[in-house]
Amino acid sequence: QVQLVESGGGLVQAGGSLTLSCAASGSIFSIDAMGWYRQAPGKQRDLVATITSDGSTNYADSVKGRFTISRDNAKNTQYLQMNSLKPEDTAVYYCHAVAQPSLRTTWFDYWGQGTQVTVSS
Repeated sequence: QVQLVESGGGLVQAGGSLTLSCAASGSIFSIDAMGWYRQAPGKQRDLVATITSDGSTNYADSVKGRFTISRDNAKNTQYLQMNSLKPEDTAVYYCHAVAQPSLRTTWFDYWGQGTQVTVSS
């Protein structure tokens, strides 16, 4: 089994910055795509950014130029650097990974427990 644990959320003023981390642990043979999603109260969970195993990235239009996703494959960890934060960025942020627990298993989707990011105006 693979576990994802997020850290780095909190309260920040508009215009400020936060960095989220997500460490994968457990039985891991390989990790493919990783990413961050967010869910504001009363809204659906939306994609924020994704990164492939070779480093290709994709961002939601709302965060392009402000957020940067990265990963450290040696540490099975991904990061989300968030700059110029806006009140509308307030949400619970979830990390996601597509991982293979062992060579003889298929790929599975894994989610972290979520971390709250609150941006005050």
